[in-house]
Amino acid sequence: MPEIGLPELTAAQWSLVLVSAFGLGVAKSGFAGIGLFHVVIFAFIFGAKKSTGYVLPMLIFGDVCAVLSFRQHARWEYIKSMSLPTGIGVVVGWALMDSINESAYRPVIGSIILGLAAMQLSRMWRPDWFERVPHAAWFAWSLCLIAGFCTMLANGAGGIIALYLVTVSMPKLEVVGTTAWFFLLLNLFKVPFSAQLGLIGAETLMLNAVLTPMIVLGMLAGRWLIHRIPQRQFDSLVLLLSSVAALRLIGVF
Repeated sequence: MPEIGLPELTAAQWSLVLVSAFGLGVAKSGFAGIGLFHVVIFAFIFGAKKSTGYVLPMLIFGDVCAVLSFRQHARWEYIKSMSLPTGIGVVVGWALMDSINESAYRPVIGSIILGLAAMQLSRMWRPDWFERVPHAAWFAWSLCLIAGFCTMLANGAGGIIALYLVTVSMPKLEVVGTTAWFFLLLNLFKVPFSAQLGLIGAETLMLNAVLTPMIVLGMLAGRWLIHRIPQRQFDSLVLLLSSVAALRLIGVF
């Protein structure tokens, strides 16, 4: 029986993986834009499709930590309304995952996030433009379908959901608490689909076990920051980080 161990990585790759795990912890404390950083790094090291299996267990661990820290701030009416369309998006992404060119879907996700960032900037300058749109059922369903599709293909829905919750004027701690519960349930829902595709195995779980301390450190750092950044700065930081990560996904730099 072949011995199963950690993936063979160079010192530079190990450094990037450790920093990515720390960034994932920071993202799970409320800085959703940072969440795309580990998507880019793991895709670069392991390949876009295979990387989703490495990242998913890390996300679930980060979700559990986030729920333990911010569970009291969750808005369950939003979690319930987002669950069905996002779940449908996951199933569609799973069904198409084998046929989609890996080099194509990351730019698509980046373009979506840039579009949402532009929408939020417009809302800051002219709030009357989006006074009713973010609360419309078609708007929530459309975004959640896209988020479900993106999270299955590249674990890239964090920025989409966070930006949506910001556009409906949800306070920052409620954004964190709501996304914590929502993504814990969503990522658990994704496990059997990823396992069926052969993306989760002993090697991916072993690497996740090694990286969990870095995720915890990132969560602690993010939790310290989240209580010290005003609401407007928080919204602006989410937009900035999401936009930078989106440009990287598209391939601008």
